Amino acid sequence: MIRKSLLIALLAMFFTITVDAQTALKKVYDENVNPLEQIDKALVKAKADGKFVVCQVGGNWCIWCLRFADFITNDTAISKVINDNFEYIHVNYNPRKSEGGAKAEQAAALMKRLDNCGRFGFPVFVVLDGDGKVMHIQDSSFLEEGKSYSQEKVLRFFQNWTPGAVNN
Repeated sequence: MIRKSLLIALLAMFFTITVDAQTALKKVYDENVNPLEQIDKALVKAKADGKFVVCQVGGNWCIWCLRFADFITNDTAISKVINDNFEYIHVNYNPRKSEGGAKAEQAAALMKRLDNCGRFGFPVFVVLDGDGKVMHIQDSSFLEEGKSYSQEKVLRFFQNWTPGAVNN
């Protein structure tokens, strides 16, 4: 009886931790948007505003992608640099063939357009100039610190790729 109660308590605790871990972070990727069209729209806006585009490529399936989105949202210094200099978009990448041939082709076209950025893992950040040219691909592992990200490293990444830094 004690072993059964202990097992039930452990299972309940595990379930609670798992649910909390999965629901604590906001899903930021719109899985219904065509990522290529999403990039095109961001480029039009960025060019009009004298900004660059940063594509955070990944998906709601990627815990590190969601952690990064949460991290930059909650850091006012990073948010300011991003808002002042970039059109920042979450570009959903879904390579699963189970989604159908059209989605697989779309995923392949996305990787081709973004210089095969998936080779660095996810999330991966692609900086595009106003014309859509890939200027930089950032491997997110270099920005990590523990189970989160380093404010110093993330700020340095964004500050080094602002239009002002690149064009001066």
